[in-house]
Amino acid sequence: MPQPQEELVGSGLPPTPCKPTWRPRAESRPQGSGAQERLVGHIARKLWESKTVAIGSRTLAPSGSVVPECFSILTLAAAQDPSDPGLDMGDLELLLPGEAEVLVRGLRSFLLREMGSEGWNQQHENLEKLNMQAILDATISQGEPIQELLVTHGKVPTLVEELIAVEMWKQKVFPVLCRVEDFKPQNTFPIYMVVHHEASIINLLETVFFHKEVCESAEDTVLDLVDYCHRKLTLLVARSGCGGPPEGEGSQDSNPMQELQKQAELMEFEIALKALSVLRYITDCVDSLSLSTLSRMLSTHNLPCLLVELLEHSPWNRREGGKLQQFEGSRWHTVAPSEQQKLSKLDGQVWIALYNLLLSPEAQARYCLTSFAKGQLLKLRAFLTDTLLDQLPNLAHLQSFLDHLALTETQPPKKDLVLEQIPEIWERLERENRGKWQAIAKHQLQHVFSPSEQDLRLQAQRWAETYRLDVLEAVAPERPRCAYCSADASKRCSRCQNEWYCCRECQVKHWEKHGKTCVLAAQGDRAK
Repeated sequence: MPQPQEELVGSGLPPTPCKPTWRPRAESRPQGSGAQERLVGHIARKLWESKTVAIGSRTLAPSGSVVPECFSILTLAAAQDPSDPGLDMGDLELLLPGEAEVLVRGLRSFLLREMGSEGWNQQHENLEKLNMQAILDATISQGEPIQELLVTHGKVPTLVEELIAVEMWKQKVFPVLCRVEDFKPQNTFPIYMVVHHEASIINLLETVFFHKEVCESAEDTVLDLVDYCHRKLTLLVARSGCGGPPEGEGSQDSNPMQELQKQAELMEFEIALKALSVLRYITDCVDSLSLSTLSRMLSTHNLPCLLVELLEHSPWNRREGGKLQQFEGSRWHTVAPSEQQKLSKLDGQVWIALYNLLLSPEAQARYCLTSFAKGQLLKLRAFLTDTLLDQLPNLAHLQSFLDHLALTETQPPKKDLVLEQIPEIWERLERENRGKWQAIAKHQLQHVFSPSEQDLRLQAQRWAETYRLDVLEAVAPERPRCAYCSADASKRCSRCQNEWYCCRECQVKHWEKHGKTCVLAAQGDRAK
């Protein structure tokens, strides 16, 4: 079984606001205690959680797919040193060029009722392969053919439509499934795959949107993607008063569907963090966006003011026991006092997006600086400290803009009659499926989400074949972290093979938090 590692995230900062050096990602967690779910969860975690790879002027910090922390404390087994160089990166290849092209050309949109079907599952596996190949291409710095293939074959709009379709499924159909009282599946893996699909797509989009031509190839669907990112950022602001995402710990009293709901809630928070990164890359292309897209970002959604709220609340930061914690790698990490002045990647993404939206000539010509907008933007001056300017020197231009804004008269809201495009994917999907949510859920319960044990084993086997573990190990050079103190770890729990520790003392101290889920896992293993 593949051995997961903890993520170590890079801390590089961009020399200029328009040239990123890192791209933060979030993770997602599958649910379930069955052997098939743990197998695929471990493989997915190895793909998304274990890598932080510096690439030229930018760093990739891929997201993670994590099984629940349901393992037990016994003895510690020595771990293989993940810093071992292992295979030569140049010799690794997941997909041949012809294979990648076939997978890209085969991408298509599915009806909501088809999600979770055999054909849909095949496309989901293909997307994961493309994800791995895109990460591998960027890691070995040999061009990024996946991005080129998506542009050449015009598949970026297809990815955006699939992203919004699964978002609608999670909002409209998934709650119906969770309310069905007599639906108590022994294995929630098939449902989890649909829930996880949104994270897979937004992760691939985050990787390829680094390139300006991808944003241009999205064509009219960039409007839909801007709306999608706005919904996710609004979610982040709304959660700021709730202390961030749930901890993701299991409960003895919860059933599998309740556990899946908890995992979906945590995943939603992390997807929103990825959407922030995607939006930032869109703002890098502000000089080539259509007038309709600019109007949507600046007038309809007033993204600059929303970004100010994100900086104010920083939902990825919190105080716990008087200590500052940051949400990274699908969990909260305590920030050392010496590191608290360092700009986090997520805060950096917000500042760069603000720089692009406020200082580019194209955006300035379209943004109406009302009294409300002026009041919100001037809040930024309190954050522009010397320490921040040392880390992002180009923000000095933003500081000068704000000083000038403080002396400028506000503008009345514009009332010009403007004909512009509007996003249509969400409205179309809702119109086509309105009143059918119960029927879709019933169809999927009968034909998709009640597989036999043999079907589950075959599906798990396909997933094991999908992931090339030699590739995943080779692009994971960083050492794992202790689950208790976050120090470098060289040992892991011998039974669960998931939690890492630097010493037995930390393992014992972590047992109070980790114990219940460990017992549940042990019971689940004996049941199998």
